[in-house]
Amino acid sequence: MKYLFIVQGEGRGHLTQAMTLERLLIGRGHEVVLMMVGRSPQRTLPDFFVKGVSAPVVQFESMNFMPSSSNRRPDMLKTVVFNSLELHKFFPSVHTIRDAVRSSGADVVVNFYELMAGMAYFFYEINVPMVCIGHQYLFMHKDFGLPREKYPASHALDMFSKLTSAGTVKHLALSFREMPEDVKHKIVVVPPLLRPEVLSLEPEKGDYILGYMLNAGFSEDVLEWHAGNPDVQLRFFWDNRDHGTVHRVDDTLSFHMIDDKEFLRQMRGCAAYASTAGFESVCEAMYLGKPILMVPSHIEQEINAFDAVRSGAGVTCDRFDLDRLIEFAGSFERNDGFAEWVRSASSRIIKELENVR
Repeated sequence: MKYLFIVQGEGRGHLTQAMTLERLLIGRGHEVVLMMVGRSPQRTLPDFFVKGVSAPVVQFESMNFMPSSSNRRPDMLKTVVFNSLELHKFFPSVHTIRDAVRSSGADVVVNFYELMAGMAYFFYEINVPMVCIGHQYLFMHKDFGLPREKYPASHALDMFSKLTSAGTVKHLALSFREMPEDVKHKIVVVPPLLRPEVLSLEPEKGDYILGYMLNAGFSEDVLEWHAGNPDVQLRFFWDNRDHGTVHRVDDTLSFHMIDDKEFLRQMRGCAAYASTAGFESVCEAMYLGKPILMVPSHIEQEINAFDAVRSGAGVTCDRFDLDRLIEFAGSFERNDGFAEWVRSASSRIIKELENVR
């Protein structure tokens, strides 16, 4: 079968999922004919993705969150205003997706949570079936059990998720644990899509804390904590090209430009992991048995953190308070059932994609 991928370019999670799924499909004798990736002025498509996929890559303009002045959380007013002013750029993107799908010869479109793909299927008749994959679809599952009163913004997130998946034949909801199918909402629960490079790692426990922050504004928290704890080794990854590949503050604190291979190498040997609660890196840390501190920067990550905490993976906080992480790490126990669930991802997801009607 022939597949066409449409990928949201924000963060690294959707990109690494697309890379992994392409390899799995090729291994089964299928073909990915094209990778279409959403683009924004704030993000650059990482080299690890461009060099790591086999299919040709095409980018298109897409909606993205705008950072606040502190570069921590998205500024929702700025996001709405900016994207409204840029609407004229998005209509051509919808047309580009429509035309590419129609001319590609693909049997199935796989959408990694990209809004423009949902809009193409909403506005136009496209006969190629679309499957949507992402952990965000799990939040709409009838048995997910989110306390909505604590997360009122989750309703808006669900609406956005429905827009990304307009016209889909099924949602593949990536989850920390197994759950039954939600037939009403076309949701099939599947394991996280972790790369073979992660699955092959043998974890070690080093003497440093590893971190990842999508928005560089969180570095202020890290610098403040470091000032009071200069003997603790800290290595943080970020998307900040202003400081080069590696920005060494001193002998025990360094900030690294996102590099996929180096990030995994550091993840393998860290003592604990601090993150802005992106689903992909939380799953990687869970698989390798690392205790986690999650500092959500928006509603999606808040729900990720809620779910990971009840799965015993870590603790959550509104800032990078590494004391919380060190305290939690003292009593942390690895969940071996999660690793087994992850290793079943290939067979479960391929089965769903090979049986699209």
